[in-house]
Amino acid sequence: MGVLSGLEPNRVFHWFEEICRIPHGSGSTKAISDYLVRFARDRGLDVRQDELNNVIIRKPASSGYEAAPAVMLQGHMDMVCEKEPGCGKNMDAEGLDLVVDSDTVYAKGTTLGGDDGIAVAMILALLESKDLPHPLLEAVLTVDEETGMTGASAVDLSDLQSRLLINLDSEVEGVFTAGCAGGARAEISIPVKRQYFSGKCYRIVVSDLTGGHSGIEINRGRANANVLLGRVLYAVGQSAPMRIITVNGGSKDNAIPVSAEAVISVESGRNVAAACREMESLLRREYSVADGTVSVSMQPCDSAQLPMDAASASRIMCLLQCAPNGVQEMSREVEGLVQTSLNLGILATYGEEVRATFCVRSNINSQKEMLLHRLELLCGALGGTFLVSGTYPAWEYRADSPLRRLMAEVFAEQYGHTPTVEVIHAGVECGLLADKLPGLDCVSIGPDLTEIHTPRERMHVSSVRRTWALLTETLRRIR
Repeated sequence: MGVLSGLEPNRVFHWFEEICRIPHGSGSTKAISDYLVRFARDRGLDVRQDELNNVIIRKPASSGYEAAPAVMLQGHMDMVCEKEPGCGKNMDAEGLDLVVDSDTVYAKGTTLGGDDGIAVAMILALLESKDLPHPLLEAVLTVDEETGMTGASAVDLSDLQSRLLINLDSEVEGVFTAGCAGGARAEISIPVKRQYFSGKCYRIVVSDLTGGHSGIEINRGRANANVLLGRVLYAVGQSAPMRIITVNGGSKDNAIPVSAEAVISVESGRNVAAACREMESLLRREYSVADGTVSVSMQPCDSAQLPMDAASASRIMCLLQCAPNGVQEMSREVEGLVQTSLNLGILATYGEEVRATFCVRSNINSQKEMLLHRLELLCGALGGTFLVSGTYPAWEYRADSPLRRLMAEVFAEQYGHTPTVEVIHAGVECGLLADKLPGLDCVSIGPDLTEIHTPRERMHVSSVRRTWALLTETLRRIR
């Protein structure tokens, strides 16, 4: 029996556990995509798989629902793969180790992938059901949402009938998402030259940060390890002559990085140690509420690479100190909504080049373009190259939404109060899908998922049960 076999709704958790047995990190979705194709074919369902591994499955309407409008159910099959320090699991080759703890489910030592595995599980449970009434269902299961929504960007929806979309990629129960930010991935590449420098090598590490989702949690005051590393390096450089050898931090552009490190060559290790201690104390004061346990450490090390020359090190320091990061502007129309932001999610050294990758977001497309222009200008001033990818449009709020109105009625009956309707600063695929199908009426819902994109991720069982009831009753009433 499976770890989740005693949980309800039983078939939803059955399929979630099956999904968790298959490695499905972003960029490695062929196995789970093929699994979904086999699932459909084994049940005689119409299925289409494209070259990117997106999968579309159709299930005919239940008896009596033949004239009802078709409904698209949508989620993404990829997950963010992060591990606790010291966790030895190979997430490219091994399934997850699930644990049930009271009313929550988590994965031992890693992210859980509830974002968005629970959507896929709910959709599979609906597609296999024989006793749940529903209109024609068109399940759109996309790939690589977490790395720029490239699957949704390329998927062909031209043969779909649906003009109603229930997206299952939200993480807060009771909140109906009705709009989202547009975004893009921006990469700055700075060439560096290397030369001999008389000094000793040290590794400086900034760690023990909280991290989180660069859209949903960008306004919570959490520190960005790559940005802090730049500050620490500047302080070290002020204390003693220094050259940078490498800088590295973060692994996902849409996750606030929790650690970053640099290898440097410096004349006086004693001054480096003092500067690191001083910066640790200073940063703990600055981030006492959100990241009060931040750690700045140093230790001697060896390096086979020569240090960067003074001009190259200066350019990298300028990049880390001067690139914009975090919340740039709050909405004047929606209280509490972050309107425009960016996150320096990945910092990496590749031989003679340093790359910095940003996740840029805005609920106003012109401000997204403004931030991209700022990064491009900075990159040009530093003699680098600039690349934009994964661009997606904002999902604009629709004041009159019959689907949202119906779902709100069902919600109020089940919960005894009305749902919250909000526009979010994170990216969801509804904007891309609505751009392909003009007039598409979209609502995004989901159960409570906490601390997604971190090994502390938790999925709340009772919330899954209530969200499932909302979804199935909504489909029953679409006639």
